[in-house]
This record gives sequence, structure tokens and C-alpha cells, in this order.
Amino acid sequence: MSNITEVRVNRRAAERISSGRPWVYRSDLINAGDAVAGQVVRVLDGRNNRYGCAHYSSSSEIVLRMLPFETAITDVGFFRRLIRRAQEFREKVVANTDSYRVVFAEADFLTGLIVDRYGPHLVIQTLSQGMDAAKAAIVEALREVLNPDSITERNDAATREKEGLERISGTLHGETPDYLEAKINGLRFIVNLAEGQKTGLFLDQRENWQAAASYARGEALDCFSYTGGFALHMARGCDSVTAVDSSKPALAQLAYNAKANNLENIQTRHGKAFDMLKQYVLSRREFDTIVVDPPAFAKTSRQREDALRAYKDVNLRALKLLKRDGILITCSCSQHVSEADLFEVIASAALDCGSRLTVVERRTQARDHPILLTAPETHYLKCIVLRAF
Repeated sequence: MSNITEVRVNRRAAERISSGRPWVYRSDLINAGDAVAGQVVRVLDGRNNRYGCAHYSSSSEIVLRMLPFETAITDVGFFRRLIRRAQEFREKVVANTDSYRVVFAEADFLTGLIVDRYGPHLVIQTLSQGMDAAKAAIVEALREVLNPDSITERNDAATREKEGLERISGTLHGETPDYLEAKINGLRFIVNLAEGQKTGLFLDQRENWQAAASYARGEALDCFSYTGGFALHMARGCDSVTAVDSSKPALAQLAYNAKANNLENIQTRHGKAFDMLKQYVLSRREFDTIVVDPPAFAKTSRQREDALRAYKDVNLRALKLLKRDGILITCSCSQHVSEADLFEVIASAALDCGSRLTVVERRTQARDHPILLTAPETHYLKCIVLRAF
């Protein structure tokens, strides 16, 4: 540890680190010394008090990403220890599926690293300079701990550009299958690891899909359906499900998934959910169960106000279609929109259309996506179940 590069941060950053925040922003950096991109550095304040070690970024506004203990090298042994610990936790909380998140960045004290498992196949994302530099060690540790058939990198996320990293995808170990079958809550999903959203599926909604199945009845509407996570689960308890999405390939895959599960009561509708909802309102359609699960409307804090208007609009249109005693399941994956924000816009939408609602259940991301208490950004997914009175 004597030869490790030292960087110094101001008092504000030191206080945040001491309170458990995993990030230091560039504006709080006093001196980076001779630190280089992706390097492990020791973090000190202006009075030479030590605060642990971190990965240094030469490009991002998040200049330091704290590591869970003092170490000069993030080698195979370092990753083996933390990945094994993460997997042991998943074995306690994950059930009835072969597909789940093994490593969730900050929540597993591996900030900048995502590892998802689809049966014997793994997909990783190295979203910081430090994790990207350690990619070979990560792959080796994953092979030792999980013994996968393949490891694929999906480093095509826009967040890598903030780190000065190129967007790339490819196979790091074994052979990536063109398609594979994931088993989730007793259902079969065909997954494209190379091109699917995120790493193939929205695994963070897995437990919410199961919850939706327990509420769904009658005629159901699934807005922003993608490949059918909610639709397939609801179909087993509904007379019919209408799945709406703007992606033809996603709807084609949904139809394939429905056939693979012998579900004949799902119909797909291609189009923008906002437009389709408006058409249904004009034609006086009604539904017993409605799911609203849009993409993130606010990817930055500057987009928050526009996002709130969009959430109100889409929920207002959905409420106009909801029958008495009907169930609305509404979600937000925008980390810049809080659960309180979502409640406020839904209450406003209900007031505008004369709906009276009760909150049946408040949910969040699946337990394999744990929330780090001192990093509220890791609590990004909100799912609210409401009943129309």
C-alpha cells in the first residue's frame, strides 16, 4: 500500500464518504496527484486523514468510486471474494427463476459493475474506468465462482461515454447463444443477450410481474409491454390481455413467448402507448386491470419536471379507462422521480378525472437489486398498485 497514488478531497467529500456515500464528485477534488484513468488510489482529506481506497476516473464527474476495503489492486482475489458474497445473498432471496442479477454495482460494493445471470450464461457491464480496466480479473473471478458456459459484455450503455469509454459488445468467454430460454415464475421467456434491452430482460421487475398476476382479472391492458413481462404473467388470470408497445420486434418476441407458454388470450397492438391510450379513451374502452410501465422519462435531473408531466398524462389516460374496482399497476424507473413524486402526480391525475383510488401495495425493484441505504440513487424503481373505488 505504500506505493499507491494518493488523492485529496475537500471536507464536504470527506463527510460524505464517512456517511457512506460511494461517490466523490470532481468539484470536491483538491488534488489528483499523478492518478491515471481506472487506477486504484488512496483517498485523503486536506489534513491527511485516510478515507479508504477508490477507483479514479479521469473523465467522469464522479471522479472517485469508493471500494469496500483498503486495497492497492482490484485483482481476481478481490473480485472472487465480493462476487461469491453477492451470489450467496442471491441464493437466499431469489426463487422460482434461473435469471437474476448477481452483482448490482453500489449495492454490492462494486460500484460500476453489473452482472446478470441467465441460467448458465452471464452478461456483464463495466460502467466505470476502474471496472473496465479490471475486466479480465472480473471475468476470471466469475468463471471461478459461477462456472458459466459464456460471459457476454453489453457495454453499449450511454453512461460509458461519461467515463470516456467506447460502447462495445461481445463475448468474453465461451460462446454467446443467439437466443436462450429464461425460466421466470413458471413462465418461459426467449432472451436475446446481444440486442435485448438492458442485458436481455428487465430483471428488476421480476417480482412485480408475479405480484401483478395475483391482482389481474377480466380484461387487462399492458402499456409499454416490451416482450411481455407483465402481459404473460397476467394472462394466466385474465380473460384477455392487450399488450401495447412501439417496437415491432419486441411485440414479435412477446407473441413468441405467449405461444411458448400456451397462452392464447394475449393480443398485441403496435403503436405509441400515449396515442393508443387516447384512442381507447375516445372509443370508451374499459379495462379491469391496467399496467403502466414506461421507460425512464427523466434520465437527468434537468428532465424531472417534463417527466412529471408525462407521468401524470399517461396515468390520467389510464385512469379514464379503468373500471370500478379495477386495478392500476403503475411504475417509474426514473431515479430522479421519487415515490412521493409519483404519488403526487397520480393523485393529481385522479382528481382531474374524478377517480377515487386506494393504495393497495407499494413495491420496488426485485430483491436481487438491493438498495444501498446511503445511496438513494440505487432506489430507482417504484411500483404502485391502486384500486379504483
